[in-house]
Amino acid sequence: MSETYDLIVIGAGPGGHAAAEHAARWGARVAIIEKSQWGGTCTYRGCIPTKALLACSKQYVNLKKLKRLGISLGGVSFDFTSMKRHQRQIITTSSLGVQKSLKDAGVVLKSGEGKIIAPREIEWITPQGDAHRLMADNIIIAWGSEPLLPPGITPSRRVVTSDGFLAMEALPDSVVIVGASVIGVECATFLAELGVKATLVELFDRVLPMEDKEAADFLQQELLRLGIVIHTSTRMETIAETPNGVSLNATHASHTLNLNADYVLVCTGRKPILYMDELNRCGIEYDQKGIIVNENHMTNKDGFYAIGDVTGGIMLAHRAIQQGRAVASYLYGDRSIIHREDAVPSVIYTHPGVARVGLTEEQALERGLKVDIKKVEYAANIIARAEQKGNGFVKTVFCEDKLIGVTIAGDDACELIASMALAVTNKIGMKELKNWIIPHPTLSEILKLL
Repeated sequence: MSETYDLIVIGAGPGGHAAAEHAARWGARVAIIEKSQWGGTCTYRGCIPTKALLACSKQYVNLKKLKRLGISLGGVSFDFTSMKRHQRQIITTSSLGVQKSLKDAGVVLKSGEGKIIAPREIEWITPQGDAHRLMADNIIIAWGSEPLLPPGITPSRRVVTSDGFLAMEALPDSVVIVGASVIGVECATFLAELGVKATLVELFDRVLPMEDKEAADFLQQELLRLGIVIHTSTRMETIAETPNGVSLNATHASHTLNLNADYVLVCTGRKPILYMDELNRCGIEYDQKGIIVNENHMTNKDGFYAIGDVTGGIMLAHRAIQQGRAVASYLYGDRSIIHREDAVPSVIYTHPGVARVGLTEEQALERGLKVDIKKVEYAANIIARAEQKGNGFVKTVFCEDKLIGVTIAGDDACELIASMALAVTNKIGMKELKNWIIPHPTLSEILKLL
């Protein structure tokens, strides 16, 4: 006997969670199926565990800086075992919170595997192996993503992806990190702040190759200041485990580099998880970037929707959340919630951080846009100086007097970018920004100086 729902969501990561909860709150009968980890990659292998560890290393470094403010402490030390305990507690709390909010909304939670059998038909396989038939008018695919590895590289005890890195229970002495985009520079920051010798190997000519060049150059100098060794314009060739660790061979121009470390951490991006047999069975279109959807996140087959990392693009939790809310609104609400791909903010949680929304200066110029660039340094802000936040800047990109992009490099960039995301979403003009009243004295006032 089958169970029937208005909506079935497969995958309880940020996007699936948001879609299921909002659809239920709009009156739909909803079930959500999660294979193993309520909260998905974000909760267990991404945003949450990474930021929990970065919070620990940041506080440790900040304590050592207090002498600048006239505060003297005894010997400051850290306990990595306690840091890992903190990480696990945050993960558990987050996962339980996901389950509670879904239950409170009236969503039916089903642990196990959800397989697409046919249009409007799902086979739910419980952890015990029992199979049940579920029916729904609409199905949302939220399978998520997984680490993307270079050809010929497979994870091992000494060669790990971000999944393996976040599961480590002891700090190594040295790590070579392949890839200096978001995950790579965040992991390098955490390791270096706790005294681990960290080396970054990046194929492009700078760290954060997809971000604003000034911001990337700024962060590269900050990483070097932490003691991180950086090899840009360098191609990884081979990785081999040795009796004492792992050896990585790379080429830079005509030179060969041999780098030895306890571990190699491969941070070369992520790819969508695609169960192609299920997609092919129903005729759902996809390519190597992910499942193909339209502006309403509909696939080419009626009743099938896809959200989050499985659709490719910018693989960020808050993007998936907005997509989930937008699909729920489209199907069961008033259709007032939309997703704007051009207004998704991104944050790199290094210390200091980098955040962006909209276009960089380089991207705008590549599109042939006539732009007006404005930039203000952190040094112009009294709170930045009083709290010794160090160097940093805010850079805006205007086109025809409309704000189309903002990059922030410096402490608290992750908090400052939120208001700028709203401004970019609504294409606010300079006149409106000048009429913005910001509390004094705050770091946010730096936005008023643009």
